[in-house]
Amino acid sequence: MTNPAERLVDLLDLEQIEVNIFRGRSPEESLQRVFGGQVAGQALVAAGRTTDGERPVHSLHAYFLRPGIPGVPIVYQVERVRDGRSFTTRRVTAIQHGRTIFNLTASFHRPEEGSIEHQLPPRLEFPDPETLPTVATEIREHLGALPEALERMERRQPFDIRYVDRLRWTAEEIKGAEPRSAVWMRAVGPLGDDPLVHTCALTYASDMTLLDAVRIPVEPLWGPRGFDMASLDHAMWFHRPFRADEWFLYDQESPVSTGGRGLARGRIYDRDGGLLVSVVQEGLFRPYTPTPAARD
Repeated sequence: MTNPAERLVDLLDLEQIEVNIFRGRSPEESLQRVFGGQVAGQALVAAGRTTDGERPVHSLHAYFLRPGIPGVPIVYQVERVRDGRSFTTRRVTAIQHGRTIFNLTASFHRPEEGSIEHQLPPRLEFPDPETLPTVATEIREHLGALPEALERMERRQPFDIRYVDRLRWTAEEIKGAEPRSAVWMRAVGPLGDDPLVHTCALTYASDMTLLDAVRIPVEPLWGPRGFDMASLDHAMWFHRPFRADEWFLYDQESPVSTGGRGLARGRIYDRDGGLLVSVVQEGLFRPYTPTPAARD
């Protein structure tokens, strides 16, 4: 299996080991911790697998409690909190080595006609994704070649990511920059036709670039890192159906960063400007050390 999109679908295909218990793979990678988007995506798969499949998820709220260990399977225990006439609620606990590393509550809603329909338009008009370079192209242009570690990451990356604004590389370039970032994203290959897979794949992607907005006024996104970063919590509201293997725009901003924590908000749009998903996340930022930032 060489296509990163196929690997993502496989990663989200959990093994059911009991009625409400699932096991997810955690690839052995040269990372200090399991990627948070992976745990969130897998937990949402576990929640969705215990519903009737007729109600799409409309919101999730999650906390990252401990760093996950790469290469160690993650067990997901699902609590069936509620099965109502219109809404279904599930609570999921992710466990490694007998310790809770993550928990998530997800709500599913039976589709119905809306009595009120409106949305704010995107804040700006953005260039089409086809006109923008990939991250790897920008790095190659700046450095002359892609470092080996980034070459490996590019081969594994399940999403094509294209920054709307050119990457900044120097202190002079980031001077006065607003805490905002926007990227076009889509899976690098087809993800099939299961709506739950697309929802969970986008959940995976939503954790990839959101905290960029916090860092933009402080340091280049792809230069040497001065901070340890760790996702603390994550919330998403799903407004409209979508496919994660089609282009979507992720518009991100950070309204505040203080006390070692930065808040980021994201709005995900389709190419026609329809608001698909709203996202909020808080992250921990500490001066860089060789060990992961602790979550106390």
